[in-house]
Amino acid sequence: MTTAPARDLGLAELAAAMAIGTTTSVTAVTSALDRIEASQPTLNAFRVIRRESALAEAADADRRIAAGERRPLLGVPIAIKDDTDIAGSPTAFGCGGEFPSASADAESVRRLRAAGAVILGKTNTCELGQWPFTDAIAFGYARNPWHADRTPGGSSGGSAAAVAAGMVPAALGSDGAGSVRIPASWTNLVGIKPQRGRISTWPLAESFNGLTVNGPLARTVSDAALLLDIASGPHPGDLHTPPALRVSEAVGRDPGRLRIALSLRIPFTATRTGLDREIAAQVHATANALRRLGHAVTVADLHYGLLIGATFLPRSLTGVRAELANRPGARVDSRTRANARAGLLLRGPALAAARAAEPLLHRRIGRFFDDYDLVLAPTTATPPPPLHAMDGLSSAATDALITACCPYTWPWNVLGWPSINVPAGFTATGLPVGAQLMGPANTEPLLVSVAAQLESELRWDRYRPSPWWEHR
Repeated sequence: MTTAPARDLGLAELAAAMAIGTTTSVTAVTSALDRIEASQPTLNAFRVIRRESALAEAADADRRIAAGERRPLLGVPIAIKDDTDIAGSPTAFGCGGEFPSASADAESVRRLRAAGAVILGKTNTCELGQWPFTDAIAFGYARNPWHADRTPGGSSGGSAAAVAAGMVPAALGSDGAGSVRIPASWTNLVGIKPQRGRISTWPLAESFNGLTVNGPLARTVSDAALLLDIASGPHPGDLHTPPALRVSEAVGRDPGRLRIALSLRIPFTATRTGLDREIAAQVHATANALRRLGHAVTVADLHYGLLIGATFLPRSLTGVRAELANRPGARVDSRTRANARAGLLLRGPALAAARAAEPLLHRRIGRFFDDYDLVLAPTTATPPPPLHAMDGLSSAATDALITACCPYTWPWNVLGWPSINVPAGFTATGLPVGAQLMGPANTEPLLVSVAAQLESELRWDRYRPSPWWEHR
C-alpha cells in the first residue's frame, strides 16, 4: 500500500486504504471538505457543499467497514455536477433563483450510493450546460487549478476543477457537446463520454433529446473506468439501454495492433475556426506515442458533412428551452433566454427531422470504421481561454467564441457514440491540452484499453497544479 496522503490517492486506492485501516472515511471526508470550503472564495468549484450529511455518511461508512462490509467505493468521497438530482438538494443547473429540493436521487447517484460513495456536494456548471465556460450570474466564476485567470472549461468545469485540485479523486459530469471532454482536456484529466444510455439520466428518460450523457472525470484511466462502471446501468424508464459492459476490465488489456485515423479536420461550422499550433503538435505527439505502442496511425480526415450540424441545434436548443421551463422564475443571462426562444421555434418539424436523421448519420459515418478502429483528434482547438472571455458578449459573439474554442467534440453527441479525452501535454505557458479517442457504438472497452496504454507511456497522472488557491 502507498503511504501517500489520502488527497493523492485514487478511487480504488482510497477504498483499499480505508479497508485496511490506514485511513478512515471521516478523516478523508473531513480533510476534503475543509479544502473545498477554504478554496471556495477562489477556485469556486462547488455550488452545494453537504458537510453535515457527508460527515454523517462517512461515520456510517467507517462503522460498516469495521463490521467487515466491503463495497467498491465504501467511504470514498466524490462530487456530482449540479445538473443531477441529489435528494434534499435543489438542482439549479447553473441558474439563479430558489428551487425545490429533489425528492429522490437520480439513478446514477443511487448507484454510486449503493457502492458506498460519500457525496461531498454538487459542482458548479454554467447555465443549463450551454457553454465551455463555468460561470454564471448566480455564482460567479469557477477557476482553473492550473492557472487562476483561465477557465477550467465547461460545462462540467466545477467537477474538473475539484478533481484537478485534489478535492476529490473523481467526479461525475455530463457531456452534451463536449462538456466532460473539454474541461478534462483543459485540466489534465481523463474524461469519458460514454455510449448514450450507458449511465442513466433518470429521472429524465433522455437528456437534451439524446445529446447529453453523464460521464466521469478522474486523474487516471482506471479511476474513470471504475466510476463509469459503478454509475452505469439502466432505469426502467430510460429510452436508451445499450448492452451491458464492464469497462474497467479493459484497463491493462492488450487491444492488439489497431488502425487509428489521425484527423485534425474541424467539422463544418458557420464560424471561422482554426487549430492552435501547440495543440496540433501535442496531438501529433500523442499519435507518435500510439505508434510506439505498436498501433498503425494514419493521417485520414473524417468528413462529417453538413447534415450532422443541421441536426445538432434543434436538439440542443429545444433542450435549453425545456430545462429553463422546468425552473420557473430562474434568473439567467439574456443569452440563455435567447437560446430558449430559439428552442421554441425549433420544436416540432425541425426537431423531428433532426432525430430522424440520426440513423443515416450512423450509417454514413460508420462506414469510416470499415477502415479504421478508432479516431484520434484534438479535443479543443485552443488552450483554456481567459476567465472573463465571455463577459459582455452578444449571443452571436458568444457563439463565435465557443465555436472557435471547441469545434471538435459535438458530433459524437449527435451520434451517441463513446469518446475519451486523454491529457496530451502542456503549452509553453503551462496550460493543459487534450486529445480525444473516438469509436463507434459501444466501444468504451477498446477506448479505455488504448487510453490506459497511453497513460503508461505518457504518465500524465504525475503532473499536478501548484495549489495557488491555498495561499490567497
